[in-house]
Amino acid sequence: MLRHTKVLLGFMAVALATVHSAQLDAQSSLTIYNDGRVLVRRTVAADVARGASTVRLPLGDLDPATLFSLDSNVVITTASYDGAVDESSIIRRAIGRTIKFVSGKDTIAAVVLGVDPMRFRMPDGTITFSVPGLPLYPADLVVIDPTVTLTLRSSEARKDLHLGYFTAGANWQANYEVILARRGTASVQGDATISVEKLRALEAELQLLAGSVSRAGSVRPEEDAKRMMMSARAADQMAPSEQKVGEFHLYTLPGKSTLLPGITSSISLFDPAQVTYERNLVVRGAIPWYGMLPQYGDEQEIPVEVSYTVKRPRKTDFGDRPLPGGVARLYEPDSSGRLQLIGEAAMDHTPAGEDLRLSAGVAFDITAKRVQTSYTTRRDSLRTWATADYSVTLTNASDSAATVDVMEQRPGEWSVLSSSIPGQKVSSTVTRFRVVVPAGGEKVLTYRVRVKW
Repeated sequence: MLRHTKVLLGFMAVALATVHSAQLDAQSSLTIYNDGRVLVRRTVAADVARGASTVRLPLGDLDPATLFSLDSNVVITTASYDGAVDESSIIRRAIGRTIKFVSGKDTIAAVVLGVDPMRFRMPDGTITFSVPGLPLYPADLVVIDPTVTLTLRSSEARKDLHLGYFTAGANWQANYEVILARRGTASVQGDATISVEKLRALEAELQLLAGSVSRAGSVRPEEDAKRMMMSARAADQMAPSEQKVGEFHLYTLPGKSTLLPGITSSISLFDPAQVTYERNLVVRGAIPWYGMLPQYGDEQEIPVEVSYTVKRPRKTDFGDRPLPGGVARLYEPDSSGRLQLIGEAAMDHTPAGEDLRLSAGVAFDITAKRVQTSYTTRRDSLRTWATADYSVTLTNASDSAATVDVMEQRPGEWSVLSSSIPGQKVSSTVTRFRVVVPAGGEKVLTYRVRVKW
């Protein structure tokens, strides 16, 4: 019986959680942020008297600390938010009340004495710590939709209110498809993917803000729920318009949008762009970023990282466009023309004119091994000098030559004393050895460094 009751209570909790999904009408305007915050601007029907008045509005789930008036002629003097739609809050409010419980074919009236633990006084005066059945709560205890009670001061009587506040239940991310072609050319498509958890908006104006906007606190945490994810692409819509707001970029979607819980939709951010790219093969160095230069013994296999640099020159539509951060997926056709995923990379917000550098994983046919062939140190009362020789063997099993960049990076005092291939000083901390490895062959790079600490 107790297990059956718990199952029924669980169903009630899910039902109550589902009911209070905020539904916004066509007079709403939303801005969705990358971190899951949603700024709501909406007009709601309300009888507002001139001077002081009080209204009660079922606004749905929101962060009450962010509620504000969008009308300079209306001042919110006090606000009380009742968001207790969960069963645990309802039964707490029922303490001291007589509640009916359905147990089998019987109906039992018991007084709720307390919670944590649950305590009930039965009709015969006995006390039980178990829920005596399926509870039937009086309507005055149940909050169907989170509600705000506002005390207002208005310069004139009106029939509506213009309000703004933050809620949760939706987020967005940019996704990019980079399709690599021959001769160093590629096509790039960018989409904004909007994922909705419990927010409901019917025919609302929709904007997406790209950037890391700071926050002092968080909107109420999301409830965990299993949900069916569906995907829809807004094929008939035009690309969003873009503008800078503060230090961030805002995308305004054309027309009106409907958001429903469990639906994931995508809209194109721009027309496919034809670009050029470079493939980069990199081997990271052996010198640690800080501290001492250690002595190594055995030969080590080291990964050959693969990345792609997508060019975005100025005075081109794609180059002059800021790109919101997200995920970029790299595709390349096989011998039959079928596209295959060859890399997936997280991408930071990228300003106009800056190239995209996308990691694609580790090379398969090009391998590298490194060994430290000598190591000496010299000390005085203040500093230590270490001198070390390294040998890097690069092997290319593919049918075309490959260029591999061996990178050594460290701040402070260090230098390359000698090398079999001239090193290039990329910056004050980075030296690069550009090694051409023949097809089906290998190339050995040797160099000596001196490090002080």
